[in-house]
Amino acid sequence: QVQLVESGGGLVQAGGSLRLSCAASGSIARINAMAWYRQASGKQRELVAGISSRDNTNYADSVKGRFTISRDNAKNTVYLQMNSLRPEDTAVYYCNVALRSRFSASEYDYWGQGTPVTVSS
Repeated sequence: QVQLVESGGGLVQAGGSLRLSCAASGSIARINAMAWYRQASGKQRELVAGISSRDNTNYADSVKGRFTISRDNAKNTVYLQMNSLRPEDTAVYYCNVALRSRFSASEYDYWGQGTPVTVSS
């Protein structure tokens, strides 16, 4: 059994900052890539940022220079530092982790429950 627990969302004024966390727990053998997605009301879910097992990162153009993704392998946790937030960043943010559990020979994607971020103008 694997669980992803997110935290850190909330309400912030434009120009402010938030830090999201997503901790994976359970019967984990190995974690590969980790990522953050978001879904605004009425829109499709989109990739915000990703980080590989070797710490290579990629970002959506809309967040480059403002958001930073990082991971702590000892804690099985991925973070998203969000600075200079804009109203258009308002969405539910989901973490996504590609991992292999101790009971499987294959790697699967797991999703967090989502944490809402609201940026007021």
